[in-house]
Amino acid sequence: MQGLRRELASQRQALLASLLVSAWMVEARDPYTGGHLWRVARMAHALALESGSTPREASRIAMAGFLHDLGKVGIPDAILRKPGKLSDEEFATVKTHPRVGARMLSGHPLADLVVGVIHHHHEMPYGRGYPMGLVGAEIPHDARLVGICDAFDAMTSTRPYRAGMPIAKSLDSIESALGRQFDQALGATFVRMGRAGAFDAVVGHSDEGIPLQHCPACGPTLVRTRSARAGDHLACPACAARFTWARSEQGLQALPTGELASAEELEPGLDRVQIEALVLDWADAIAGH
Repeated sequence: MQGLRRELASQRQALLASLLVSAWMVEARDPYTGGHLWRVARMAHALALESGSTPREASRIAMAGFLHDLGKVGIPDAILRKPGKLSDEEFATVKTHPRVGARMLSGHPLADLVVGVIHHHHEMPYGRGYPMGLVGAEIPHDARLVGICDAFDAMTSTRPYRAGMPIAKSLDSIESALGRQFDQALGATFVRMGRAGAFDAVVGHSDEGIPLQHCPACGPTLVRTRSARAGDHLACPACAARFTWARSEQGLQALPTGELASAEELEPGLDRVQIEALVLDWADAIAGH
């Protein structure tokens, strides 16, 4: 019996790992969103615990936070990687990603743990969100929670057409939209936590203790994996500039080599160490499912 339980647990963890890998690869298509999924998951976990969720529930919500943008696999690169603001027609295409993500999980053994967040994280309490225009409590609790974290990370992250907003200003923006764009109670808790510094070590990072770096030539994020070592090479996903990791007093820094990256170096990277760690962190959320 113990052997069977271990085998089932291993199968569930493999299913989760495959979803996390898919989400990671979708994120890698956009050169400006490195670390977004990790940041949303971390903030969602903290907010869930602070709002009264059990540790197991918080793990499930964090897992959903990492997977919330799976549906962006259906958005063309020309839109996803556009350096300027989107047209109304392009934004209409972006707004399809929650439905696409929900359809992707149709029939998946872990779907019911996360599909509510994937489908509804862009809904808003006053009914002007998408894809369904749900109002208030019609929006699943987990989706309301992850939606706050997702919006905050978007505000504090740099995009091709604007710099990231300071944490304080972003929190003010959320506070001013409580009850309309953001859930009143969850949003107020998030703002209080943010002003107490709860997210200072998350904003601008792609993993625990690993700050984001940016291409000095064109601006996209340069994500350092947990397994990166001095002397390893990486590439800017936008301009194909080649960098090497070098030791400094601030840790590993990406230094330009003045060369163009090879085709192999331009392949989307995957931080398997981070994925394996997240699977273990969230194992309780899928136990017995």
